[in-house]
Amino acid sequence: MIDANTVVSAALSPEGTARRAIAAARARGSIALSQAVFDEIAEVLARPKFARVLGADRRLEILEMLSAAAVWVEPGVAVTDCRDGKDNRYLELALAAGASSIVSGDADLLVLDPWRGIRVMQAAAFLREIGEG
Repeated sequence: MIDANTVVSAALSPEGTARRAIAAARARGSIALSQAVFDEIAEVLARPKFARVLGADRRLEILEMLSAAAVWVEPGVAVTDCRDGKDNRYLELALAAGASSIVSGDADLLVLDPWRGIRVMQAAAFLREIGEG
């Protein structure tokens, strides 16, 4: 499972660690999305500070790639464990998808590692965990 922070990092640095982590997750078929998470990723990519760097076509390409590569899941259980309430959507998705990990650069999520048996880690740690770091 990949959060918006990781997607933006990958988009801004195509040769970077976040991009490699997404490619590895995609190759394993382990990208999960819910509509709430997808909408947040789209909203973050459209923010002016990123839209200036990432044109509309590139943002659309990123969203289409994620959508096509993802297993779509709609969470059925509300979670309130994250100190930043809007990040609970990632926990809800991970739980519903049966994810083994959440790849994130968000301190509010990272502080939870491990959460209900699900690893919460940065892209570099994820790559090491799967033997690609």
